[in-house]
Amino acid sequence: MNTISTHILDTAWGKPAVGVTVRLEQYQTDGWIALAEGQTNEDGRIADFAPPLAAGQYRLIAAIGAWFRAAQRETLYASAQIDFILPADGGHYHLPFLISPWSWSTYRGS
Repeated sequence: MNTISTHILDTAWGKPAVGVTVRLEQYQTDGWIALAEGQTNEDGRIADFAPPLAAGQYRLIAAIGAWFRAAQRETLYASAQIDFILPADGGHYHLPFLISPWSWSTYRGS
């Protein structure tokens, strides 16, 4: 089984993105199924997103557009999405978002 965590950093301000809603979904034969939803804490993190996850295809969707609007900042993106595949052998996967009003990226953290 696998575990995941995430965090969101606003690279334009050099600070954690506090209060961003992030949804975890799993792809199944009949489409995407929502598994969990949470908000980033004061460090921009969601440390324990869901119970252990089986091998399969998942995605994290961060509502960064709503977060930028709440801060009265213009942005191009309504959301940022990480679509990933978890292996059968299990492990921990830290999947962060680096965001700014005009770009976003990700990487596998530790």
